Amino acid sequence: MNARALPPATVRTADLRDAGECARIIAFVEAQPDATPFHLPQWSIATAKGCGQVAQYLVADRGDAGIVGVLPLTEVHSPLFGRALVSTGFGVDGGILGEGDAALAQAAWRLAEQLSCPTLELRGGGDPGEGFVRNTASYVGFARDLAPDDDAELLAIPRKQRAEVRRALGFDLEVTIDADPRDHYTVYAQSVRNLGTPVFPASLFRAVLVAFGDAADILTVRHQGRAVASVLSLYWRGTVYPYWGGGTAEARALRANDRMYFALMGHARARGCTRFDFGRSKTGTGAAAFKKNWGFEAIPRTYYTRTADGSAPREINPLSPKYRLQVRAWSKLPLPIANRLGPWIARGLG
Repeated sequence: MNARALPPATVRTADLRDAGECARIIAFVEAQPDATPFHLPQWSIATAKGCGQVAQYLVADRGDAGIVGVLPLTEVHSPLFGRALVSTGFGVDGGILGEGDAALAQAAWRLAEQLSCPTLELRGGGDPGEGFVRNTASYVGFARDLAPDDDAELLAIPRKQRAEVRRALGFDLEVTIDADPRDHYTVYAQSVRNLGTPVFPASLFRAVLVAFGDAADILTVRHQGRAVASVLSLYWRGTVYPYWGGGTAEARALRANDRMYFALMGHARARGCTRFDFGRSKTGTGAAAFKKNWGFEAIPRTYYTRTADGSAPREINPLSPKYRLQVRAWSKLPLPIANRLGPWIARGLG
């Protein structure tokens, strides 16, 4: 006897202002083994609000079965980088989740055309199929299980990096969990300016902290009362995601970044986490090498891009040769100027 064929999924745009709709989406996302925090409606709402962009969220329904697939999207507008529909905006993942890959991908492309967005970017998730270019070369991700205690964690770190962590533990550094994001923003803004990239608006960090509530916090390392390293992390399904972190120029000599991440491992363990997701880095960069030194394996991330006929994909990678001079110049800007101009630029990166 042949099994009864399932009806096709119907794709629609979710109303993220509807608390009931959001609750149904959250329940679906939490039930998917491949889901990330970037699939949650909280992320879409917070990042759109924090950067002044527009959240779009596609849902695939199948009759009485309810939601069977989702695709969170952010409509990004930038006078410098153009328009794009991105899944998920300001995240490192968030592509097609669940069933209906082709239907969700085609609906997303129709929406991009309606919104006059010549580029559609999908970060991870199911294969969208025809019309999309697959890229596994630009970014790598890093994640591994946490050790059961600090001593075991030290032993899990390769010898050279373990020595750096031990040096960091010998400095007079104070580690705190902060409710006020201002010190974090001060540190993070200096860190990204030194790297030659513009800082996101402070409103983005505030909005994410509010949206995630107890599932997000800030860990800060201080030396003689001054914040020298700080990281904003997400916690979801037993994994800690250190997402926006950095250190001041003073942090390097103090090994404050090493202290920060080792302290975060212990803090996450105390919160019940068993896994540490170090996020993505651009292939071949110092950031990727730093994470490898901690004993994390680089796993290529798969991204997909579709562009309108005759259009080139938008270029926002600061490693691109076309931005070399701008990056160098930005790293030398006085911090007050970088902090004033940076958010206007970064909010359009998505």
